[in-house]
Amino acid sequence: MTSPPSSPPSWVILGSVARVCAADADLPPGADLSLALAPPPRVSHLTIPPRFFPDAPTARDFPVVLAADPSGLLLLHANQGRATGPLVIDRPGLRQFGLHEFVGGYFVLDAASASAFAIPEPELISERVFLGLLLHPGGGRRYAVAELQPIVGRDHAYLFCFSSDVGEWVQKVIPRTLPHRLWVPAAVLAHHGRLWWADLSFGFITCDPFADAPVLAFVPLPPGKALRHREAAGVLDRYRVVGLSAGKLRFVDMYRNRDRRGALQVSVWTLPDPEATEWALEHEASFPDIWADRSYKAAGLPMKIPVLALIHPKDPAIVYFFLEEHLFGVDLHARSVVECEVYEMVAPDRDLVATRFVHAWELPRALSSCSEPKDQDEEKLSPTSPPPDMKTKE
Repeated sequence: MTSPPSSPPSWVILGSVARVCAADADLPPGADLSLALAPPPRVSHLTIPPRFFPDAPTARDFPVVLAADPSGLLLLHANQGRATGPLVIDRPGLRQFGLHEFVGGYFVLDAASASAFAIPEPELISERVFLGLLLHPGGGRRYAVAELQPIVGRDHAYLFCFSSDVGEWVQKVIPRTLPHRLWVPAAVLAHHGRLWWADLSFGFITCDPFADAPVLAFVPLPPGKALRHREAAGVLDRYRVVGLSAGKLRFVDMYRNRDRRGALQVSVWTLPDPEATEWALEHEASFPDIWADRSYKAAGLPMKIPVLALIHPKDPAIVYFFLEEHLFGVDLHARSVVECEVYEMVAPDRDLVATRFVHAWELPRALSSCSEPKDQDEEKLSPTSPPPDMKTKE
């Protein structure tokens, strides 16, 4: 249904699970990664070398992209094999002892230069779902990787920050002025100079990790959208998604979301500005109306409830869905299918797809003007230390 574009895409649907090639020699000379970019609604793929992920991927252990920034930087989690002993952290102000199945590994990848940087002391990261990537407001290739630890029952939270300027982890203590509830982020977004931790059942926590004294702010979901703790746990990211579109934060909902006829519908809510706490309902469409459009019939799609995938990063009226072997986009204003293709991803199986397995990635000019990452003549990621031989177990 989708015709090939006349020019390279300005954005892609990036599969979160990366491929691991058989040998480093399978990548371009001097490259730490490769990208197979495809116009939406086809899925683009990242390939990494086995030195980044030494074990064979399994259903429980696989390399995953946690963040895809328009600058071309990607945040990758890739375990470094099974642990051979306990994890011991002994540094000023932080002492921990624990048992972990895998040795953690985290990388910041620069897709434009095909280079990678291994984040030091990965053992300091507790939960990858709380990890975000944010570019420095001063520009350049400077960035921060930050993990929020909002501890229930305490009057403060911790923010662990790794800055490319400093080159080491810094712990910041933040007064907690948030609802005391266990936070389960489905995504961590970079928006307006801040990181936004999104719990699809409750709302957003946001702060500036570059600030000397960060302050946490809370943005609730639209009225009536908050759920009980653990309601729809494990499946909510099949029916809700958050994302950036046209420069604003959007919340897309189809979980128990019905129109006056009782028909399931999909709604797009917009946060008007980063300082707001009230949402505006911008687009809404019911599935019977989408199914009745001739574009849906022309796509050959069955009249079944699909799984949410993502929102178009430039047009908030267009939402993408998984349905059987297809990934398709719907213009909610027109109730029509605008794109539809058979999709392929590294993982998961089609009956397990969810929003966490894809990223709507706006490409930097270096990638949107060509189909392959630039060679090593491109400015390298800073810090420029090459990744160590991660086959060495800790």
